[in-house]
Amino acid sequence: MGYFETDVAVRYRDLDTYGHVNNAVYVTYCETARVAFLRELFDRTFDDLEHGFVVAHVEVDYRRPIGDVESVAVRVAVDHVGTTSFTTSYELLVDDETVATAETVQVVVDPDTRETRPVPDEWREVFARYSGDGDVAADD
Repeated sequence: MGYFETDVAVRYRDLDTYGHVNNAVYVTYCETARVAFLRELFDRTFDDLEHGFVVAHVEVDYRRPIGDVESVAVRVAVDHVGTTSFTTSYELLVDDETVATAETVQVVVDPDTRETRPVPDEWREVFARYSGDGDVAADD
């Protein structure tokens, strides 16, 4: 399986009163890594693409708290590409130990009408390099 990995800085404001990263911030770390991943894949921002996407589903499994550390490594992979959506998985690590896993489902939309659109062939081809299961067929 291919994946993209990036480090995301842990900011002081991410910490709660117990000195742990707030649970909602884990989703922000995933979003930050997803944006870096997509910029790397497409060598541009999604604002430059004909279609956009919206996040339709987020799921996070917490394994242990993230304390006061400098950064979290986030691994990103595309697990599935369907007709109008793609599923992205995440592994958050501190000192090479998995602290959380997550998954998001993104739905491709026309930026003007907000109507769903098929995943463009260009995206499908690029996602295949980072596919967790090799499943890039159109089968929502």
